[in-house]
Amino acid sequence: MFTNTAITKELAKLDVLESKLNIYETLSREMLEKLEHAVDKISESNQRIANILAKHDERIEQSGKTDDLLVKMIDELKEINKTEHQKTSNKIEKIEHKLDEVDKIKWMTIGCGVVLAALATSFSTLASGWWTPPGVEEAVRINQQNLTKK
Repeated sequence: MFTNTAITKELAKLDVLESKLNIYETLSREMLEKLEHAVDKISESNQRIANILAKHDERIEQSGKTDDLLVKMIDELKEINKTEHQKTSNKIEKIEHKLDEVDKIKWMTIGCGVVLAALATSFSTLASGWWTPPGVEEAVRINQQNLTKK
């Protein structure tokens, strides 16, 4: 059934197939090693990215805490400023009230002075006749006439 040449041909084909199979096995092992190496590199990269993201998340969290603290400090400063403003406004109102009272006293003093001056003027006019002895006015007039003649 099979002849020697047929067997030899089949053996040769089998040898060729075995050598091709060896080549494919070698290539598949090399490719598998390259794939494993690539997967390792990807895993390392993923780990680095995870670390970077964790650091960024931590920074974002710290930034949020800092923002909250700053907002709280600003609110406290607003409250302090509000109370200080109220105290200052109260002091200013008290000072204005005192100035109004001083103004009233000033105008009352000026009014009293004007009244006293008017009274003093009218009293001196009335009293000038009482305090000057009779004939003094005549002597002053004559004295002025003599001075003008010279």
